[in-house]
Amino acid sequence: MLNHVAEGVLTHESEFIQTQATVVQGRDGVLLVDPGITRAEMADLAHDLREFGRPVVAAFSTHPDWDHVLWHPDLGDAPRYGTARGAASIREVLSMADWKEQIAEGLPPEYADDIPMELLGHITGLPEGTTHLPWDGPAVRVLEHRAHAPGHAALLVEGSGVLVAGDMLSDILMPFLDLQADDPIGDYLAALDLFESVADDVAAVVPGHGSVGGAGELRPRIAQDRAYVEALRDGRAPDDPRIGPSAPLDWLVDVHDWQVQAIAERR
Repeated sequence: MLNHVAEGVLTHESEFIQTQATVVQGRDGVLLVDPGITRAEMADLAHDLREFGRPVVAAFSTHPDWDHVLWHPDLGDAPRYGTARGAASIREVLSMADWKEQIAEGLPPEYADDIPMELLGHITGLPEGTTHLPWDGPAVRVLEHRAHAPGHAALLVEGSGVLVAGDMLSDILMPFLDLQADDPIGDYLAALDLFESVADDVAAVVPGHGSVGGAGELRPRIAQDRAYVEALRDGRAPDDPRIGPSAPLDWLVDVHDWQVQAIAERR
């Protein structure tokens, strides 16, 4: 089911960790961002868009994690964009003979049999320095940064003020750092500063996983994520409900402990 977020922008929520797909209406079709997880969900999304009378004319992958580079034939063959670095990262994975086995190791077992792998990662990298998506619709600004994954980018739909954040600014997941990066802490804090620089233009924020937030929720989410990352940097225990006794997902504590250990080893 498509949910209205702002004028011309809708979302579709997956059962898997509240994964959010975003639909932006254009003149002749829609832009589809991070379309979903299972075959059934993506087929339903394609059906809803057909009922809506708007084919997919462009797509965007916010970053090269497996759950953000999926596709389904029913969605058509529109160009699927990502940043140059993000596209290069997933191409490197697909160049390995055992890429399916590698990705399969990280799939949630309860969904693994219904996750389409056939069109995974067929992403076209935008030229370095691209500031706006090339499509016939509302202006969509590309906000590239280095947090969470190589070539990560958020999108700002300028007319409606919707920030599509990728795997950041979640109300249910604390920050997941790219621990393979040279400076995971600095990269994450710089990305949060980037989001804060456009906060006055944002009316709604769509995280990769979690609930869509209104205009008043962006800065508190930035502040919460910044506090978590700074606590990791300083070797303090974060005061963060996402990893506390009432954490929405019990495995988040294990991820947090792993990040604490990895950052401590860097010191």
